[in-house]
Amino acid sequence: MIVDERITAYINSLEMELSPELLSLEKEALEHHVPIIKKETQGVLKFLLRLQQPKRILEVGTAIGFSALFMSEYTRNNCTITTIEKVPMRLVEAEKNLSNTIFRHKDKITLRQGEGLEVLKALVQEKQTYDFIFLDAAKAQYMSFLPELMKLLDDRGLLVTDNVLQDGTVTNSRYSITRRDRTIHARMREYLYTITHMEELETAILPVGDGIALSYRV
Repeated sequence: MIVDERITAYINSLEMELSPELLSLEKEALEHHVPIIKKETQGVLKFLLRLQQPKRILEVGTAIGFSALFMSEYTRNNCTITTIEKVPMRLVEAEKNLSNTIFRHKDKITLRQGEGLEVLKALVQEKQTYDFIFLDAAKAQYMSFLPELMKLLDDRGLLVTDNVLQDGTVTNSRYSITRRDRTIHARMREYLYTITHMEELETAILPVGDGIALSYRV
């Protein structure tokens, strides 16, 4: 927990409740320990979607489809959402949820199956562009994804990166990190340094949820 638990709980208590369909999917995910966007992250994401009013969204990391369905509820009818997932077990659940007729805005969403970097390169080849990108995939791959994401991000587009503070451990010395996690730790620090020092981006990092980086293409 990055922010005091009492503060987080209070802020979350002020949020409007999810639709019954999304609430049920969130409950199912939490019961089965499926990582989905945290409640406080949902609030920031909803605010950004209302503010930016994107027409074309790219999500890297579908999981079971919760965040794509969440974004579909807070965007205009002409918005399209492309979401990428590679894990077979997740894909089964994602396909089931994204085809479920109880979700009224599911037709906005297109699921692309495959390894993230390969799909991103394919989208570049297809000359696709997006005014809103939500990156919520394997953290060790964020740096590898970044060059392709920059090719896909429109001018004045917004790149939202989730889980960047790694529950606060990103600030720790690498020697205090368990050996198996040192690569992820080093790559995340490299990613954060890069996006905060790129001339093309104006970036703010928020200690919300597990850390969110907001990068606006100037």
